[in-house]
Amino acid sequence: MNWGIFEGLLSGVNKYATAFGRVWLSLVFIFRVLVYLVTAERVWSDDHKDFNCDTRQPGCSNVCFDEFFPVTHVRLWALQLILVTCPSLLVVMHVAYREAREKKHQEAVGKDGGRLYLNPGKKRGGLWWTYVFSLVFKAGVDATFLYVFHLFYPKYTLPRVVKCHAAPCPNTVDCFISKPTEKNIFTLFMVITAAICILLNLVELAYLVSKRCHECLVARRARARDVGRHRDWAASSCKPDDLLSGDLIFLGSDTPPPLLPDHPQDNVKKTNV
Repeated sequence: MNWGIFEGLLSGVNKYATAFGRVWLSLVFIFRVLVYLVTAERVWSDDHKDFNCDTRQPGCSNVCFDEFFPVTHVRLWALQLILVTCPSLLVVMHVAYREAREKKHQEAVGKDGGRLYLNPGKKRGGLWWTYVFSLVFKAGVDATFLYVFHLFYPKYTLPRVVKCHAAPCPNTVDCFISKPTEKNIFTLFMVITAAICILLNLVELAYLVSKRCHECLVARRARARDVGRHRDWAASSCKPDDLLSGDLIFLGSDTPPPLLPDHPQDNVKKTNV
């Protein structure tokens, strides 16, 4: 495995994720991927070889193993981890597409011709929808695989002895699973981490949606205030003069201003407001 490519993908996904997304990413790649690569494959490497039945009938052990393990844990986990990490890479690809488009725009119109994206990595527009879709898809994948595991292995545990009566077994035979306790421990660990990942995805989804609703509400209130101010300004500019040009109003002053020579003193009206 090329850890340089793995580290590059991890840093790219972590760069455009929220705080909840970074916690989810650490949980997936440390507690799920690394545990799968280092431990799980070794635990399940001898599951078929050490699956023994109390009969020597040719083909009976193979048929009973296939009946009880239609898909083994490690293969289900491998498919689950591939599907659950692909949407995060989709977000990185969307950001790379934006950056390439912005670069072509700058080459075509120059630096003074404006920009298509002020910040290509900011979750706005199509990138916001891509990120939300990735959260829904990841939570749906984990929930689906938890349900599939429960169908194949009720209560996510393996019994010590399996009763099998499939042909060509001559009758009901007892088959014994290798290291069932150890396998149950790792199975429950992977189930719990998957459930925590689902919870983190739902919390991050609620955070993004509530933040977007808050931003839309603030923008709507700002537009409403601007419209109200514009209407008040238009009404005040079109308001007729309340005072006639021939009236004199003195505000809180006992001494009237000097009158013109052709206006007698007795005709002046004084008003205190």
